[in-house]
Amino acid sequence: MDPVIIVGAGPVGLTLALALARQEVPSVVLDEGPGKDEPRPARTIVLREDTAALLERLTGAPLAELGSHWAGWRSMRRKQVMREITFDGTEPAPLHIAQHVLTGALRHALAGERLVKISVDNRLDSVEQESSGVTAHTRGPKGTWWRGSYLVGCDGPRSTVRKLLDIRFPGRTAVERHAVAALRTELPWPDEALLHRAPPWRTSGPSAGEVTGRPLPDGVWRLDWLLPPGKDLVTPELLLARIRETLAGWTDGSTPPYELLDTGVHTVHHRLARRWRVGRVFLAGDAAHLLGALGTQGLDEGLRDADNLAWKLASAWHHGPHEALLDSYQAERRAVVAARLRAADQALPLVRGGAGLRAVVPGSARGHDSLLTDGHLGRGPLGAPGAYADSPLAPRHLEGEVPVDTLPGAPVADVLVTAEDGSFVRLRDRLGRGSLLVVLVAPGTGVWERKHWVTAGVMPRLAAAVTALPHPAELLVAESYPGAAAHTVLLVRPDGHLVTALSGVRPADLYAAAEAALGGPAKTEATAGSR
Repeated sequence: MDPVIIVGAGPVGLTLALALARQEVPSVVLDEGPGKDEPRPARTIVLREDTAALLERLTGAPLAELGSHWAGWRSMRRKQVMREITFDGTEPAPLHIAQHVLTGALRHALAGERLVKISVDNRLDSVEQESSGVTAHTRGPKGTWWRGSYLVGCDGPRSTVRKLLDIRFPGRTAVERHAVAALRTELPWPDEALLHRAPPWRTSGPSAGEVTGRPLPDGVWRLDWLLPPGKDLVTPELLLARIRETLAGWTDGSTPPYELLDTGVHTVHHRLARRWRVGRVFLAGDAAHLLGALGTQGLDEGLRDADNLAWKLASAWHHGPHEALLDSYQAERRAVVAARLRAADQALPLVRGGAGLRAVVPGSARGHDSLLTDGHLGRGPLGAPGAYADSPLAPRHLEGEVPVDTLPGAPVADVLVTAEDGSFVRLRDRLGRGSLLVVLVAPGTGVWERKHWVTAGVMPRLAAAVTALPHPAELLVAESYPGAAAHTVLLVRPDGHLVTALSGVRPADLYAAAEAALGGPAKTEATAGSR
């Protein structure tokens, strides 16, 4: 069968290629550039716990050593500290990393991957599809025709794939603008990120009502100043004045020594593609959505797109197309991103609405601070990983379903489990292999050798039920799971979202849930590519 064609060699496209390769699916990545990224210290990414874990699992790279896990977070208003958070293990710290460093780690992992071919200096200019596959043409020094089973446009905000498919991309332009600088200096809060609203020193040019400082390795910081609405030019002189007054304000004196490494202007747009799938062609990442106001991170959602789509394409590639399963990519991911955009658009007038609201609503400044903290730290409706509560893949009417602390459709907790070979691993380490995961909650098994319990109690019956499922599945055992009673059985998708929790071994319910998670009973490919 032909490989999957991935258009775009940014973090989302490279992540998708690795995720497919881990599931034995070949791909061709069409890179319109030279195959390497220019170092830009001011262009950085904040990764939440789940997306950082996804990338570490795929690359095998120690991302924590390549970026900076924040030791804490503080938010200030004028001279007052509004909130301080210490990341001590009870709350996961975001990972801050330069984009070119992350892309380099992905390219390094792909360099030895036999199932992935990266073709540089290739710019897409046409796409044709029929029921059996996709044909793409590229121009450039190495321009040629490419044949694939599917094609995924990961080619950014100005996506050629999206334009060739004539998919509308409505939304809002320049929701926020930020002046950005990366510099090496010493600040009073080593390794702590900082959000400072209405700083008292605002003297240079148009009022800068908000500044964010995020640490990177080797004493480097990224500073972002929220710019007022409009298209005022950010001159080098204005930016240098902002740097000096901000550093002096934070150190209560004269400007400390600093080395300026990079600058830029970051403009946030909010847009959402009308369709994410047309036949055998899909959109992912910035080609499908743009968001990022109030501290949210658009790349997180792009990486979740890749994780969601990879196992569904892998299932179609290995077992034949299942239209309901492939359709669920758009249904699930677009709904989550749309909800995040709605939350940001609703919060923007409150947070950026000026002093009038603060004057009449007691405590509103603290409420605004909570919203911004959620966006920056990946919590709440602005930042937390989305759940597929209304997914078309959700099973219906399971007699044995029981509640646990994870809602159906939400990402599972990363508990310690025992694998089939008797080894102890994290549940998250078993994701992304294309298999369903069946987790039995069995307190006490951790102190016994596998040979003593694998043939005891409910295990033989559960193992037989897992073998009979309509898709490859791996049986795991956990000592405990949040909110789950003993002998609870969890069914988990390959991307780590909970399908259901059952009270005990219920083969019929387990089979029905697995079948639903795959899009329902398989049907013949009558309409593939005809959309």
